[in-house]
Amino acid sequence: MSRKAAVLGIIAVFTAAAIFGESFINSDNLLTGTVSAEEALLTNNETDAGTADTISYSRPEEEAAYGPTGSREWIDFSSLEHRTEDESAPVVYFTDNISPVGLINIYNALHITPEGNVAVKVSTGEAGNNHFLNPNLVKNLVREVHGTIVECNTVDYGGQRSSTAMHYQVAKDHGWFDIADVDLMDENGTMSIPVNGGQYLTEDIVGADLQNYDFLMVLSHFKGHAMGGFGGALKNIAIGVAAPEGKNVIHNGGMGGNTQEAFISSMAEAAKAVYDYEGNGSKMLFINVMNNISVDCDCIGAPASPTMANVGILASTDPVALDQACVDIVYAAPDGGDVVARIERQIGTHILEHASEIGFGSRNYRLVSIDE
Repeated sequence: MSRKAAVLGIIAVFTAAAIFGESFINSDNLLTGTVSAEEALLTNNETDAGTADTISYSRPEEEAAYGPTGSREWIDFSSLEHRTEDESAPVVYFTDNISPVGLINIYNALHITPEGNVAVKVSTGEAGNNHFLNPNLVKNLVREVHGTIVECNTVDYGGQRSSTAMHYQVAKDHGWFDIADVDLMDENGTMSIPVNGGQYLTEDIVGADLQNYDFLMVLSHFKGHAMGGFGGALKNIAIGVAAPEGKNVIHNGGMGGNTQEAFISSMAEAAKAVYDYEGNGSKMLFINVMNNISVDCDCIGAPASPTMANVGILASTDPVALDQACVDIVYAAPDGGDVVARIERQIGTHILEHASEIGFGSRNYRLVSIDE
C-alpha cells in the first residue's frame, strides 16, 4: 500500500470521528487496533499515487486559458534591469506558454534528469486560497520525474496547515494526492542543517524527511507576499522547507533581532542552507510560474485578487537569478504597480541583495526564450 493510501486512511478515520463523534475511534476501531489504518484506507477505494485519471480539484476558467500569454507584447524584456549577455552569468529560461506542455518544455530546457527519490517542493495552498499552483498544471511534470509532493507544516497563524492531520486534509482537498504521494517532511521530526557564512543564522531547522530524497525540484508560484514582499524560489526553500521551529527562528530574524531586515536576511541564509545541503545546488532545479499574481501569497485563505496579467514560466539552476528575473519582470510590467509597492514596502529585494552578500547565487542572468 502506498504512503498516499496510509495517509488518506488516517484522514478518513479522523474525518469520520469529526462527523460521528469520538465513539467512532473507541473500542471497535482504529485507535484500539481492531481496525488498522490500512483497513480504514481500503474503504476509500483510493488509487495509487499518480494513477488517478481525474483530479478532484480544478479551476475550469484558468485551465481553459492555458497556452501562450503574449506577455512579450506588453513587457519590454530587453529592459530588464539585471539581464546581461555576459556568458558567465547563469541562464534563466522563459516561455510565455503557461500550460502543462509549457511546463514540460521549460523543464526539458534545463537538460537535467533527476535521479533517485525525487521531492517536488510546492505550496499546497491555504484552505480557501485558489491562486496556488494548480495540480492540473504540474501533474504531467511531477509524474514524469516520479516525484513526491513535499511540504512542511506552517506555524500557527490561524490557518489550517499547522497540524499534520489538517494539512494532509487540505492537500487532499486541493488535489495533490491525485497526482502523487504527499510527504509533510516534518511529520517525523526535524533536523538541523548548517548555515555557512550566515550573519543571522548558524543553522536551519528543517523537516527530517528532507534527508530521504536524492533530488529536490522546486516548483514555485511567483506572487507578492504580505511579509516577504514577494514569494518565489528562495522563499519556497527557506520558509517552505523549514519546520515550524525553523520558521519561527527565521521570522524572528535569527540573531539579528525582530526587524524586517533581519527577517528577510534570515530567509536568504535559510535558502542558502538548503541549497548547500543539496550538493551546492547540484541536486536541485527551480521553476517559477508567473500567473495569478496577487499582492498576497498562497498561505492566505482569502488573498487579494490578481492585479497583473499572467506572464509565463521561468526556470534556472540558480534560484537567486530566477527570482531576480521575476522581480525585474514585475518592475517592467505596465500593470505591476501593486506588486512593486508590496515588494518595496517590505524591502523584499533585500533577500536578493543579502544572498549576493553571502556568496549565494547571481543577481545578473542571461534570459533565454524557448519560444523563439
